[in-house]
Amino acid sequence: MSSSPQAPTHVVTTDADTRPSLTVLSGFWPAATFAVARALLAADESLLLVRHDLTGIRDGVVRRVVRSAIGIIEDEQVDLRHGCVSCTLREDVLPTLVRLARSHPGRDLVLMLPEVVEPEAVAAACAHCLVDGAPITELIRVDSYVTVLDAEHLLDGLASTDDLTALGIQAAQDDDRALADVVVRQIEYADTLVLWGQSREGEFDTSRLSVLLQRMAPWAVHIRVDGDLVDAGTLTRQLRHTHRHRPETPGLLARGLQGYTLGTHEPESDCGVVSAVFRARRPFHPQRLHDVLEQVNAEMIRSRGHFWLASQPDTVVAWEFAGGGLAMGSLGHWLVSLPEDRWEHVEDQRRLAAALEWDPYYGDRHQHLVFIGLDVDPVELHRTLARCLLTDAELADGEETWRTYYDPFAGCFPLNAEELADTDTDTDTDTDTDTEGAQPA
Repeated sequence: MSSSPQAPTHVVTTDADTRPSLTVLSGFWPAATFAVARALLAADESLLLVRHDLTGIRDGVVRRVVRSAIGIIEDEQVDLRHGCVSCTLREDVLPTLVRLARSHPGRDLVLMLPEVVEPEAVAAACAHCLVDGAPITELIRVDSYVTVLDAEHLLDGLASTDDLTALGIQAAQDDDRALADVVVRQIEYADTLVLWGQSREGEFDTSRLSVLLQRMAPWAVHIRVDGDLVDAGTLTRQLRHTHRHRPETPGLLARGLQGYTLGTHEPESDCGVVSAVFRARRPFHPQRLHDVLEQVNAEMIRSRGHFWLASQPDTVVAWEFAGGGLAMGSLGHWLVSLPEDRWEHVEDQRRLAAALEWDPYYGDRHQHLVFIGLDVDPVELHRTLARCLLTDAELADGEETWRTYYDPFAGCFPLNAEELADTDTDTDTDTDTDTEGAQPA
């Protein structure tokens, strides 16, 4: 087993926090995720593992299993008021963690998420849902969000165009997420990534997957584990009591706006993987951008970020591409388009990030997109996107003229008066991800 140099070599125990530690494990391939969970149990007999089986969730039933290294402690069927992941988190997952913390003091917890659950949903529930009138963090310290990736299946998952409904594993009746979307969100929210096993194509392909993960989540600690030979003690030191979770870190869609790393510019190919960052301080022409959307994403595994359309100069537009589908949606107003008395409702980190790069004319408006793919030509990508920006002559025409441009995106990213009256920058919420709506014919 090998690990990144960033991986800790000892358990961090320097604070006096007596709350049990919670490690959250996610991963789309349960065999690999459970293998990591078993290794953690083997290294610590006091550790408690909590799992929920969502097979019957659409009928309002889930199965909860709690176990230790010695054996199963609980195995119960849970009836829910509504068959969805949010209800499972509120009605059983969080209460179970609190109950175990009280009934088994001094024993740490591992929560293994079902394959279709995204860790950001758990983090949101931990932050906002109360158990017995109090947040669970009063009793439990959330230590780390770990995502386990199966090297044998990862690239197929990232390239998949299937959705969960077609596969029969959707988490609710209206769950229309794509498989690739779930995988990338599990990767990008994690503070620790474990690449488990070997690629079917051999060592070079496994190394390529490792580079790909580093480009997709440069903020995470990266660990490689040979699934045939696992040192449970070493893995425990790498994954538990790391204090890696930072609850103040925004969700992916808000990272760039709040000044956090959105991606790294690595235009030189490493095992065929290229990561290119495109930034600009002038707006996109709506028609020219629309015309190249398919072209710029043709060879991409992932692209993400936010952008500025000349025809909709008040709106921050989110950009997410995975599994062959591009999703766009409104992230609210640019700060420059808000009355100053509304700025007090904006996150401090976003105001600081905007101030650092404020333009006297454009304010905080800008383009910030990251593209990650295999055998991509970053120079041609940059040229293609740069041609979509307004020319000097178009810039000189001013905003009133820009707003009259023919806009294939018209109506896709609405802003309404209520956003000016209420907090406008809750950018870590879900956006409108109707791809067809964002790319009208």
